[in-house]
Amino acid sequence: MTQPLTSPPPVTGPGTPAASGAPGTPDASVTPAADGAPDTTAPPGAPEPAVTGIELDADGLTLSGLLARPRTADPRAVVVALHGGGMRAGYFHGQADPATSLLSLAADCGYAALALDRPGYGRSAREAPDGVGLAGQADRLRAALAAYGREHPTGAGFFLVGHSLGGKVALATAAGWGGDGLPGTEGLLGVDVSGVSDRWAVAPTRVTGTDGRQRHALHWGPPSLYPPDTFRLARPLIAPMPTIEATEAVEWPATYAGLAPSVRVPVRLTFAEHERWWHIDPPTLEAMAARLGSPLVRTEHLADAGHNISLGLTARSYHLRVLAFLEECLARAQRPVSVRGRG
Repeated sequence: MTQPLTSPPPVTGPGTPAASGAPGTPDASVTPAADGAPDTTAPPGAPEPAVTGIELDADGLTLSGLLARPRTADPRAVVVALHGGGMRAGYFHGQADPATSLLSLAADCGYAALALDRPGYGRSAREAPDGVGLAGQADRLRAALAAYGREHPTGAGFFLVGHSLGGKVALATAAGWGGDGLPGTEGLLGVDVSGVSDRWAVAPTRVTGTDGRQRHALHWGPPSLYPPDTFRLARPLIAPMPTIEATEAVEWPATYAGLAPSVRVPVRLTFAEHERWWHIDPPTLEAMAARLGSPLVRTEHLADAGHNISLGLTARSYHLRVLAFLEECLARAQRPVSVRGRG
């Protein structure tokens, strides 16, 4: 049974300035090594695969993150995970229950899993204290993945997973994929997004509001949806939301309408049962899907989940569905071009 909360925990989501934390605050999933780099190498006897720290050059901006790789063979593809507003890369490597880690699960399934602190978070917060706009984040992310691809095997290509504001960045990254001709980013297999539609269910001004208890309900939903100790262990993952990101967040509906037609890879959109930030009714989701230029769009609802899906009791179920969609994208990529649009 999930432990009750005695006070609202820190919150994250589409646009929350954290009440605690500071740029560069380490994730709960990493510890500093002697040279100052993050190191999460598993101790003797601990389950593998290990999750290690990584830094990538993103066109002059340094992005920090976490990386898990398959134990033996080269990866079949690279899962790139992008956190939401006010959070850090460790969102995808939850500490309250090993079953919540997308990184470990993906590596167990033969993929490399790369969770990055988006521009303006983690290491890059020192270099861009006010953050980076959505288009700039997408540019920087493609540059970082190109740098990764030049140094590491990528298998069939990249697969973007984004939560909340990270979902917006994933879609913006996909919309510009290939347009800059960066070597190392030849293959984009698909995009899997949770926690964001294109119609606000609350006033956009609440994105940067100060009522912590109300925002707690929006971000988390019922506390019983999360493993015991989730909220305490999530505190080190909280980081201040950069000013530029917070300002742009309210403009998302119009921004989405402009970039969606340029997304031309398969997309899956997942919405938690207790999603409160966004309208997720069938007409809204049908219209959202129709705007995409994708050959395949799926929309799904996840029961017994709050906005922060990847930290909840249903995280493993969600992550397995993410990887199942990746498998579908891999199969589509292997089909002859003439039949990829079927099904």
